[in-house]
Amino acid sequence: MESVGVYGFCGCKAKNKMKCDSRWEIAASETAPTSAYSSPARSLGDTGITPLSPSHIVNDTDSNVSEQQSFLVVVAVDFGTTSSGYAYSFTKEPECIHVMRRWEGGDPGVSNQKTPTTILLTPERKFHSFGYAARDFYHDLDPNEAKQWLYLEKFKMKLHTTGDLTMDTDLTAANGKKVKALEIFAYALQYFKEQALKELSDQAGSEFENSDVRWVITVPAIWKQPAKQFMRQAAYQAGLASPENSEQLIIALEPEAASIYCRKLRLHQMIELSSKAAVNGYSGSDTVGAGFTQAKEHIRRNRQSRTFLVENVIGEIWSELEEGDKYVVVDSGGGTVDLTVHQIRLPEGHLKELYKATGGPYGSLGVDYEFEKLLYKIFGEDFIEQFKIKRPAAWVDLMIAFESRKRAAAPDRTNPLNITLPFSFIDYYKKFRGHSVEHALRKSNVDFVKWSSQGMLRMSPDAMNALFKPTIDSIIEHLRDLFQKPEVSTVKFLFLVGGFAEAPLLQQAVQAAFGDQCRIIIPQDVGLTILKGAVLFGLDPAVIKVRRSPLTYGVGVLNRYVEGKHPPEKLLVKDGTRWCTDVFDKFISADQSVALGELVKRSYTPAKPSQLVIVINIYSSEHDNVSFITDPGVKKCGTLRLDLTGTSGTAVPARREIQTLMQFGDTEIKATAIDIATSKSVKVGIDFLNY
Repeated sequence: MESVGVYGFCGCKAKNKMKCDSRWEIAASETAPTSAYSSPARSLGDTGITPLSPSHIVNDTDSNVSEQQSFLVVVAVDFGTTSSGYAYSFTKEPECIHVMRRWEGGDPGVSNQKTPTTILLTPERKFHSFGYAARDFYHDLDPNEAKQWLYLEKFKMKLHTTGDLTMDTDLTAANGKKVKALEIFAYALQYFKEQALKELSDQAGSEFENSDVRWVITVPAIWKQPAKQFMRQAAYQAGLASPENSEQLIIALEPEAASIYCRKLRLHQMIELSSKAAVNGYSGSDTVGAGFTQAKEHIRRNRQSRTFLVENVIGEIWSELEEGDKYVVVDSGGGTVDLTVHQIRLPEGHLKELYKATGGPYGSLGVDYEFEKLLYKIFGEDFIEQFKIKRPAAWVDLMIAFESRKRAAAPDRTNPLNITLPFSFIDYYKKFRGHSVEHALRKSNVDFVKWSSQGMLRMSPDAMNALFKPTIDSIIEHLRDLFQKPEVSTVKFLFLVGGFAEAPLLQQAVQAAFGDQCRIIIPQDVGLTILKGAVLFGLDPAVIKVRRSPLTYGVGVLNRYVEGKHPPEKLLVKDGTRWCTDVFDKFISADQSVALGELVKRSYTPAKPSQLVIVINIYSSEHDNVSFITDPGVKKCGTLRLDLTGTSGTAVPARREIQTLMQFGDTEIKATAIDIATSKSVKVGIDFLNY
C-alpha cells in the first residue's frame, strides 16, 4: 500500500491566514534529494499533500454543553501530593455538593476530610489498601515483614519532575523496590472509583453504575502535557472512562477549579486578610487566628453533614468585579504552587485565562525536605538514608509526627514544638553510631533544637519557621515576578487556596508582600476549595471560556525554496522544482488565547490520485518562534492515518478534499481528518507519551 506524508506546500507568509489566497501547487516526487541531510520529510517517502485552502477558525462552543445531560452525577477526585479526596453532586441538585464519608483512621488534630495519598501493595505487588488504612497497616507490620511490602507516598510529584515521562516510568517504594507509575496511579483512581460508587449506591438504595457518572480529576495547571495525558491514561486503566467514551472524564486544572468555587463565596465563607487592622502589614492573632477559629467551627459543622450548599448566585466579592477585572488564584498544595491569572467576562461571569499558568515545586513538601536536611545535619545523611531503608515504617511515623507539629507553626508562637522520635530511631542510631541521640544533638551545634528527656526533639518556634522560609520565599519571589507582567498589573483580588494556604506563615508572608496591591482572600474551607470547584466544573464545563495554549502546534509542509532565506540542507529538488523541506506550519502558537471548543481547519488534497493512504504528523513545541520540525524541542505528538480506498464506484473530484481539524481550548486536544468524498474520518488525541 502506498502511503504519503503530511507535507503540504505553501509559500505564503501572510500573517492572517484568512487573507491568504496564494495558489497551491503539487510537487512530483521521483527525484532523489540533493543532500544527504537526514530529514523527517524524506524518511516518510512521498511528500504529496497540498493544501487546498488556508486555515480558518470555527467556534464550536456548543459541542461540549450537551454532553453532561446523560450523567446522573458528577464525581470529582482531588488527587493531591499529600492528601486526596472526592466529592460529588447529582445533576438534578447541582446546588448540593457532598464531600465523601469520613475516613477510617486519621491523625489527632488534623482534619480528615481527605485521606493521605499513600498506597500499599502486598509483597506480590497486588493492591492492598490506600490512605489511612494503608499507613496504619504498614505501621503495624513487623519491621522485617515491612521490608517485603511496597509502600508509596507523595508519588504524584514524579509526574511533575520527570522530564521524559512515558507509560513505563517507574516509582520507588519505601523499601527501594521499583514499580510502574501507571499501575500505582490506576490503583489509586480505582480505589476512589469503588469508594464513590459504593457511597452513591448506599445513598440511592440501588446499584449505581459507572456509566451514570461523569468523572473529574484535578491536576496542577503547570504540569506539562505528558503528565496531564498520563493521568487520563491511568483513569482509563482504572475503568473510570474509556478512549471510546473520553467525554465521561474531564481533566480539570486545579487553580481553575478553585477559581470557579471562589466565584460563589459569600462573606461568611471567607477570611479577608487585608480587611483587618494590621501592625506591620499583619497581626497574627487578629487576622488569621480569629479567622481560622471561625473557619474550623464552620468546617466542623459541615463535616457532620458533609453537604455544602452552593447558592446559585455570584458571591459578594464577585459582585464587586466588573467586566475585564483581573484576579490571581494562588493554589498552594503539597507538591506544587500554581499561579493563574483570570479575567471576568460578564454578564454570565465566564472566566478567561489571561496569563498562562506559572508556578513550580514549592508546595508544603519543601518544608518536609528542610526538616530532612536538619536531621542530616544532626544525625548524618548516611544514618538517615540507612534508617529509611532499614526501618521504613518508623520513618513514616517520624514524618507523621513532624506533620502535626508543622501545622502548629505560626508567626506569633512563643513555646517550643516537640517532635517525638520513634523508639526504633533512638535504638537504631545507638547501634549505628555507638552513641546516643542526645550526644548527637550536643555535638551537632544546632542550637535551636534540644533533646527532651521524654524522647523528643524540642524545636524553638524560630527553628520551625526557618524550615518554612525557603519554600515561602520561592512562592513570594514567583508572585513578585508575576506581578511585574503588564497583564497582571491592576489585579483586584488574590485568592489563596490549597492545603498549604492553611499555614499562617504563608498567609503572613503573602499579606506582607502584596496586601497593599490587592485584596487577599482565603476561603474558609481552603483545603476543599479545589475539590468543590472541580464538581462545579463537571456540572458546567463551559464556564471556562478562554485558555492560553501551553504549546505551539503545527504540521510539516514543503515551501518554495528561497535562496538566502532557507538553509541549504533543507533543499529538496523534485521534477525540477526546488522545495524547502520540514517547514513547521503553525496551527496555533504557545501562549495564544484559545476559546473553548475552538477549531482550526485546513483542507489538503493528495498529490497523486492513486494515493491509498494519507499520513498527517502533528508536532508541538514550547516555543512560539518555530521554523522547522527539526528545530530543538519540537516533538511529534500525533499521527492521523486516513484510508483513501473505497471510492472506485463513485466519482471522485479531480481535487479531492481532505479536511484536517484541530480542536483546542480543552485540557485535551483532539485532531480529525475527513475525506470529503467518502465522509471517512479518523480522530486522534494528541499523544505526548508514546512518540
